[in-house]
Amino acid sequence: MNKIGNVINSMIEYYSGDIKRINHFIKVYGFAKAIGEMENLEQRVQEILEVAAVVHDIGIKISEEKYQSSAGNYQQIEGPAIAENMLSNLGYDKSLIERVCYLIAHHHTYTDIDGLDYQILVEADFLVNLYEDNMSEAGIKSAKEKIFRTQTGNLFLAECFQN
Repeated sequence: MNKIGNVINSMIEYYSGDIKRINHFIKVYGFAKAIGEMENLEQRVQEILEVAAVVHDIGIKISEEKYQSSAGNYQQIEGPAIAENMLSNLGYDKSLIERVCYLIAHHHTYTDIDGLDYQILVEADFLVNLYEDNMSEAGIKSAKEKIFRTQTGNLFLAECFQN
C-alpha cells in the first residue's frame, strides 16, 4: 500500500500557488476518508477512494488552459491521463490507477453510480461544493434528495448544513 501523503504532496506541487484548489481537494479527501471508514469499506476500496478524492479535480488545470473553463465535462475528459501519469510515477498498481481514472472521468456524472467508492466521492465533493458555492437551502435539499445515499454522507450533510 502506497502512502496517501505522496499523492497529496504531488497534488500540492501540481497546484503550487493555487491554494483554492489545494484546499478543495484536501477537504474532499477528509470527507471521503471519514465517510469511507464509517461505511466500513474494504481496505482496497478505501485506498482507491482516498486516492481518487485527492486527484479528482486534477483535470481542472489543463481544462482552464485548453478550454478556458473548469467545467466538469472538461475535467472528466482531461483528468484521467494526468492522474494516470502521476499515480504510475508514484508506484500505484494498474488496477488501482484504472479505477481512480474511471472515477475522475465520471465524478461529475450522477447517474449509474457503480460502487461505494464512486458514491462516496460524489458525496464528499458535494459536501465541499455546497459550502464553497454558498448553495441555497433549496439547492442543499435537492442535493440531499438526488445525490446522498450513504448513512454517513447524510449525517454529515445534516450536521454541516443543519437541515
